[in-house]
Amino acid sequence: MNKNREILTLATVFMLSVSLLMTGCDNKKHPPKHTHPQMPEVGVIILKAQSLNMTSELPGRTSAFRIVEVRPQVNGIILKRHYVEGSDVTEGAPLYEINAATYKAAYDSAQGDLAKAQANAKIARLTLKRYKSLHGKHYISQQDYDQALLSSMRADAEVLNAKAALEKATIHLSYTKIIAPMSGRSGKSSVTEGALVTDAQINPLTTIQQIDPMYVNLTQSSGEFLRLQQELASGQLKHENGKTKVKLLLESGIEYPETGTLEFSDITVNETTGSITIRAVFPNPHKLLLPGMFVRARLDEGVKSDALLVPQQGVTRDPEGQATAMVVDKNDKVELRKLKTAQAIGHQWLVTSGLQPGDRVIVNGLQKIAQGMQVKVQEES
Repeated sequence: MNKNREILTLATVFMLSVSLLMTGCDNKKHPPKHTHPQMPEVGVIILKAQSLNMTSELPGRTSAFRIVEVRPQVNGIILKRHYVEGSDVTEGAPLYEINAATYKAAYDSAQGDLAKAQANAKIARLTLKRYKSLHGKHYISQQDYDQALLSSMRADAEVLNAKAALEKATIHLSYTKIIAPMSGRSGKSSVTEGALVTDAQINPLTTIQQIDPMYVNLTQSSGEFLRLQQELASGQLKHENGKTKVKLLLESGIEYPETGTLEFSDITVNETTGSITIRAVFPNPHKLLLPGMFVRARLDEGVKSDALLVPQQGVTRDPEGQATAMVVDKNDKVELRKLKTAQAIGHQWLVTSGLQPGDRVIVNGLQKIAQGMQVKVQEES
């Protein structure tokens, strides 16, 4: 039994030895093949400087071109309101009517006082005329003549006072009819018929707003404002005809059909927000814009003649947020560049530093490469 086991063991060892020997011989006949790794293929674009109309988008709100608060200039009871709240009114149109009874009486009294003063002045002038003739013939004393002269002068002064009083009464009487000081959109009335109003009250009766044209007040950071001024001064940006055009996007996302112009920039920076206020003016013939609407404005900053645009898929950011791009150098090796980007233009980044015209920027195959790696370049349109 033990002999059989020994024979079986020896047979197994012999078979394994033969198998290993044959495998070694086979490897000598067919040595392993060594393959060279292929260079990764990447898609690149060649940067070219181009002329670009620069725009910036700013938030803002609309405001009326002119606002007038209508207040009474005399005391009295409101008898009637003549306008419809929220309607358009024209300059000079009646808005309210104040009880004019006391002012009409004062006007009539002033007219009577003027007539009386004029009659007294006429008598004084006639008396002076007679006294002058008598004085020449020495029929009256110098004192009597001087008295007549002073009486005539006093009467003329009383006429002037009476005329001034009548003019004042006329003005007060006219103030009982409150009219629109300008054309525009009327607001809500703060009083009704029967209300007592005074010439010193704080609250206005109503407001009138001119909404054609319309102001749009925009907010821009002081840094962006300074950058724009520097680029214009250095010639990097150029304005056509020296005017800044502005387009509006309404809250609904619809573009406002009229084009506005930039009219005013504040000279003071808000200490809390670090921003300045910019004002644009827009035509508003169809009254689509109303005061207080939130809008976004696109400002035509000017034309940049040497703009470099890189597709967004060619720009990545490192863990610190630094914009970077992979560039193929003249030896077809990958080089990492750190960039400064100004803004997104559609699906591209406007690059202000880190790249130059003629650079080959990798836009496809970024996941297959690393810095210093040699690549096969395929130019994309």
